[in-house]
Amino acid sequence: MDALEFSVILAGAEMADKKSKWVKAEDVQGLKYLPALQQLLRRLHEDGCARDRAGNRKLHYDEYCLLVLLYLFSPVVSSLRSIVQVSSLAKVQKQLGCSRAALGSLSEATSVFDAQRLLEIIPELANSLQPVGRDARLQDLRHTLTLVDGTVLQALPRLAEAALLKRTTGSGLVKWRLHTHFEVDRLVPVRMDLTEGSGKGAADERSVLESCLQADRTYVMDRGYAKFELFNRIQAVGSSYVCRIRDNSQFQPLATRPLTADDEAAGILSDQVVHLGSPTSTHSACMDHPVRIVMVRVKPHPKRGKTGGGSAGHPSDGVLRIVTNLMDVPASMIALIYQYRWTIEIFFRFFKHVLGCRHLISHDENGIRIQTYCAIIACLVISLWSGRKPTLRTYEMICYYFSGLASEEELLAHLNTLRSP
Repeated sequence: MDALEFSVILAGAEMADKKSKWVKAEDVQGLKYLPALQQLLRRLHEDGCARDRAGNRKLHYDEYCLLVLLYLFSPVVSSLRSIVQVSSLAKVQKQLGCSRAALGSLSEATSVFDAQRLLEIIPELANSLQPVGRDARLQDLRHTLTLVDGTVLQALPRLAEAALLKRTTGSGLVKWRLHTHFEVDRLVPVRMDLTEGSGKGAADERSVLESCLQADRTYVMDRGYAKFELFNRIQAVGSSYVCRIRDNSQFQPLATRPLTADDEAAGILSDQVVHLGSPTSTHSACMDHPVRIVMVRVKPHPKRGKTGGGSAGHPSDGVLRIVTNLMDVPASMIALIYQYRWTIEIFFRFFKHVLGCRHLISHDENGIRIQTYCAIIACLVISLWSGRKPTLRTYEMICYYFSGLASEEELLAHLNTLRSP
């Protein structure tokens, strides 16, 4: 995305937050595509209505989700107040089948509606997607290539909570971590679990992954997931793993595997069957299956700091150490599989900076879950609408269309240019 395109999106997003600029009916189009989700969301209509004995609830769960999806797709709808405003437009009410949503109703929604209900819908959409085409070099990989990682979203809590946090921790920010499973063949997230960002106990990323392992997957992970018990569990459920380990990890070589010309061309330095861990360690956990370590030459870099303080990660000594239980594939394929891990980093950037999830419209856990799951639905919908491999330009064109900057003909013309699976 170049600077001009980015400025167009930002200008549209800022427009609704300025009281001097109101969202008008002509600013919002493409609404005819959202009712296609109404049938899928209709099962949620009565959810949260048990306590509404008077039968006068005006904002139902399915309507709330449609408004959140409109917020995600339309750059001119960028806050709860702009959702209130856009819901008052006759055009929106007719297409989405809802009445004007009061600010109080939108705020109350996250305490009334259960985010878990949306998890029933995500697999149905995901299962409707066809693979966009596997890398020919990975055609012999038996399992579904699944990238696993977490990212932190920061939300400004209510003023009182922020004041309390600032006194006790020096920070007015609450962090939430999204534990994401991203399927490479279909280029979509297939699971997201949200925990508090402390990363301890049940919120530890390794514990979260261990609780939802599936068979017939190749889990690709960074070094934060390196743990003997997790590797053993992945092996036990009938899946495989490709995981970077720390530069100071200890292991004892048991056998050295010969390198092919393709391995050497891929920068492979060595391929060894090893015993992980120190032979003198008293740690109770140990590997219960054969493993190998593939070492890959990479560009070394020093430890870098983040803007405003903090660390962006450990330095690299120029050698990438990858542990795996895949014993029957070339070392060059192991390096290629791990290289795909960056796809999930690109998705996180797309998710937070482009899809609207950098700004949270709710600051409680259930509300963040609802927005997160709606964002996953939005990702899946983009893939289903395009019918082909979507790009960042696809999302931009959809946003331009929803904000009235692009015509339906221009949107369809873009979709026709996408590379077929």
